Amino acid sequence: MSGYHDKILSLIGVDAKHRSDAELATLFHMMLKKGMHGLCFSAYNDHQKPGSPLTEEQIRRRIEIIKPHTKWIRSFSCTDGNELIPEIAHEYGLKTLVGAWIGKDDKINEMELTNLIKLSNGGYVDIAAVGNEVMYRGDISEDELLLHIERVKRETSNIDVGYVDAYYQFENRPRITDACDVILANCYPFWEGCSLEYSLLYMKDMYARAIKVAKGKKVIISETGWPNQGEAFHGAIPSLRNALIYFLNTQEWSINEGIEIFYFSSFDEAWKVDDEGDVGAYWGLWDRNEKTKY
Repeated sequence: MSGYHDKILSLIGVDAKHRSDAELATLFHMMLKKGMHGLCFSAYNDHQKPGSPLTEEQIRRRIEIIKPHTKWIRSFSCTDGNELIPEIAHEYGLKTLVGAWIGKDDKINEMELTNLIKLSNGGYVDIAAVGNEVMYRGDISEDELLLHIERVKRETSNIDVGYVDAYYQFENRPRITDACDVILANCYPFWEGCSLEYSLLYMKDMYARAIKVAKGKKVIISETGWPNQGEAFHGAIPSLRNALIYFLNTQEWSINEGIEIFYFSSFDEAWKVDDEGDVGAYWGLWDRNEKTKY
């Protein structure tokens, strides 16, 4: 019976029904001490947003907070001070998944790509990501994105080059999947309105769908998370308890089955309310004041 019980728990995640919030918080801190594979790095304070210049001091301060708890760090841009993140992360012994932010502005795109290539050839990039959810937003064409990916592959060496998007984009766009050395799939049961009860199963299915089209390439979950405040999205309800359970389920799965996951996110960032509504400001494991929330 114990094997059957373990099988059920592996599917549904942490047995939280009879645990108090305080007990879940204790498990959170135990998991945090054990460490994660990766964290998405959020550097902006309350008065900043993408395009605001980041300082070395604020990057260094936040990396010092998270470095005991993660092996990898993911950054999203190579301009406006974000290009400092990979070198500082390496200084602290962290591996880096470094993104060039590709959008509608060709001039900015060129700066992003140039800096990503420079950082890669300088030895500060362990995995390069050419764009994040570009196809989802429709900022450039698929052909343009493929040219950017091929350029970074051509002008760098000894690193894997990929592209980040929702898991289903790799099903729908096989040319992009084929061009990538590694598949970087964002998996958000929350944003598909999935209730917490089924969220682990749902994320496992997202991952399996990416694996199916990857043709043997490594698949990394480049983002997943659950907000602790804000408006519900269909059946997905933000709450402190739900965010705790989702984090614990995700990390248990990552550890037990060797799934490489970058959790979203490290710190709360107020600017995200412009894109996502009130939930946007509450995805961090640490709050806006750089204190753990749980």
